[in-house]
Amino acid sequence: MFKILVTDNMQLGEYDFPDVILDDRAGIERAELLKIVADYDALITRSRTQVDAELIAAATNLKVLGRGGVGIDNIDVDSASQRGILVLNAPEANNVSAAELAITLMLSAARGVAKSDRLIRKGTWDRKYLGRELKGATLGVVGLGRIGSLVTRRAQGLGMTVIGYDPYLSRRRAEDLNVELFDDLKTMLAKANFLTVHTPLTDETFGMIGADELAAMPDQAIVVNAARGGIIQEQALYDALKSGKLFAAGLDVFVNEPPKVDHPLLELDNVVFTAHLGANTVEAQARVGTEILERVVLGLRGDYSRGAVNAPALAPDVMAALGPYLKLGEILGKMASQLAKGRTKDLAIEFSGTFPRDPDPVAIAVTKGFLEPILDETPNYINAPSIAKSRDIRVSKVSDARPRAYTSHVLVSAISDEGRVAIGGTVFGDSPRIVLINDFRIEVLPQGTLLICTNYDRPGAIGKVGTALGNAGINISSMQLSRIGADDLAMFVLTLDQVPADDDLESLRKMSDVINSLEMVKL
Repeated sequence: MFKILVTDNMQLGEYDFPDVILDDRAGIERAELLKIVADYDALITRSRTQVDAELIAAATNLKVLGRGGVGIDNIDVDSASQRGILVLNAPEANNVSAAELAITLMLSAARGVAKSDRLIRKGTWDRKYLGRELKGATLGVVGLGRIGSLVTRRAQGLGMTVIGYDPYLSRRRAEDLNVELFDDLKTMLAKANFLTVHTPLTDETFGMIGADELAAMPDQAIVVNAARGGIIQEQALYDALKSGKLFAAGLDVFVNEPPKVDHPLLELDNVVFTAHLGANTVEAQARVGTEILERVVLGLRGDYSRGAVNAPALAPDVMAALGPYLKLGEILGKMASQLAKGRTKDLAIEFSGTFPRDPDPVAIAVTKGFLEPILDETPNYINAPSIAKSRDIRVSKVSDARPRAYTSHVLVSAISDEGRVAIGGTVFGDSPRIVLINDFRIEVLPQGTLLICTNYDRPGAIGKVGTALGNAGINISSMQLSRIGADDLAMFVLTLDQVPADDDLESLRKMSDVINSLEMVKL
């Protein structure tokens, strides 16, 4: 018999699990929770309960952690993984609700719903206000994943033409959605009367819609953000609305929530707000509760196939034998993802030499690492292959028993419509190493922030870059060099103690007499 503790408010719906005792203690205080959690096999939470290292240590019998919804910010996944606790979530349950809210904000902003409502409540009957129709307008969608795709279908049902920007979406998927896909964000924005964003919040997407991007849009456009606060720069949005460049906006999210009462955007009449309500519908909440309970019960029974965040999906003996190579695979995939240009269509993985056992699981590790920088949810060894397939990324494997320069070697090639990126690596003892970046043989300990610079092979090049980084207050902890390459080019890789600001990177890229190309990778 499994005992499951529910600590946050959740609609669990009708359930019939004869092997489960469900204890609904929504709102339980932390002190009490620490006292009783050892009695349970599984814990189900939303966002209120902080499942940190202390709580996990106290939960001596815990086998499964379930988080209703998509986020896992309140769960210490590393501590759970070290204890062998399976972490699950239910990211799909809120998709329809989030998509419908984006459409709601679009309609409300276009028709001045919030403004008219406020005026009527104050006794003013203003019928002079002229709104905008959605039919016949062009909607630009940034991010065409699950929610962005749902928004697309609904917008098309309202008679809108949908165009999109998503560097990771295949052309075939865009055709299936009947969306014209653009490679350049500003080019797409120039054609969009409406804009909605549906990307994860990452270093790449934070602030991606700023003053320049909003200026590229047609006059009197309408902007909606029901995804993550910070994707659209709030000051830039305020300026564009205040100046009349934009007609209106709809916001469900802010960088800091709730916003302070003196937040500039709150003074504007042409903005409609909701309080991060994307998932807040009766139906979505019912789905979340039902789905996470079902997934937790399945997890307790040994089925990790639905919603696993940290499940290895590999037998313990495989993990023991290939552990360092799995780590290497994730690193190679993550580097290839960040260095690749354009839309990757093929991920080719070549194994050469000898491995402790069949290296096929390492290909899954590569796929997981490749997807991690571009997804809002963390891929795992169970879902990574299916996610890659859904994005039309073909993963191929080839093995060659003949060693290269190393006893064992893994080569990952990301092939896109803009070329090929190749990253090679091996394992020294239990420590992964990068030994090849494109045509350059180089030995790099993959950790922290790497600055990969292809430079013209002449005296003083490295010194100039080092001086520029020093002037920016950025410390270099290690440096590796390679002179093997074509066209009189060399490569050096710097491991940095701090992440350079965008302005510092741009200054380095302007050293055209020294640098041929510059890329930053975060591991």
